[in-house]
Amino acid sequence: MQEQPLNIPEGSRKEVMTYLEPFMLNEMADYLKPVEDMWQPADFLPDSSRDTFFEEVRDLQESAKELPYDLVAVLIGDTVTEEALPTYESWLTMVEDVDKNEQGGWMRWVRAWTAEENRHGDLLNKYLYLSGRIDMRQFEISLQYLIKDGFDIGTGADPYRNFIYTSFQELATNVSHRRVAGLSKKSGDKLLAKMCGVIAADEARHAKAYMSFISHALVVDPSEVMLAFEDMMKKKIVMPAHFLRESGEPQGDAFAHFSDAAQRLGVYTAVDYVDILKELIAEWKIDQVGGLNEKGEKARDYLMKLPDRLLRLADRIKIPEKEYNFKWIY
Repeated sequence: MQEQPLNIPEGSRKEVMTYLEPFMLNEMADYLKPVEDMWQPADFLPDSSRDTFFEEVRDLQESAKELPYDLVAVLIGDTVTEEALPTYESWLTMVEDVDKNEQGGWMRWVRAWTAEENRHGDLLNKYLYLSGRIDMRQFEISLQYLIKDGFDIGTGADPYRNFIYTSFQELATNVSHRRVAGLSKKSGDKLLAKMCGVIAADEARHAKAYMSFISHALVVDPSEVMLAFEDMMKKKIVMPAHFLRESGEPQGDAFAHFSDAAQRLGVYTAVDYVDILKELIAEWKIDQVGGLNEKGEKARDYLMKLPDRLLRLADRIKIPEKEYNFKWIY
């Protein structure tokens, strides 16, 4: 049966979230894997129960020595971002107009998504510890600060804005981890390349799920979803680690330097931001959405013109050439 717009009061989300609940339950198997079938950090890391453990650690450290400074900095920033998972789970459980029943579609999704994401930080954290290149105390201070500071990403408790943000953010983390994997391989660290590759694949699956939630919502409540998309893009999608700091430094200071390193390496750039926006516009067929009211049409016009505007701005961005000396790295 084809989906049709629902008769929903402006600004209300409850009917739509109730409508989406069966999709979350039915499609969960498409976007999340059974626990027993998934990779675990132990599959990639030296096994401390084997006689070869110290030899394996030495091999890991030899490969890690060849990684460029900026790449190590980006890897640390990515790891801290992944490890701040308590913030993201608590944020998703505060979304309004969803059934908070523990066995309902939303809560089951949040727990299963969190469980998959939790493996990312576990794997990268242990790699950094074994690499011998990282001042783990400084790294852990930044991690504690990021969880303590939380974030302000502009979604509030609105499910539409949350799904739009997570669609964008999961695509962005896929790009970042995939590029780090490629650069690690070029530097001779095949183990790190494999690690980042499997993490990137997880992020791609998760992005498809959140994009699917918005695709369904656009059919039944098109104008409100379109306005939420416009609002998020006007605010700009900020990264979840935008408050990242080092010991004794101001909030957000380390994130600015981390972003510069990512831009210098081409791991995540202003052009990537635009490309992700284009991907979402295409995925959600924004140019074809029907049933929009006047505000919704204006929002669509804004969104369709936005990529070209942002590309012009991206051309003017100047990236500092000098590497910043992070307290995280020996």
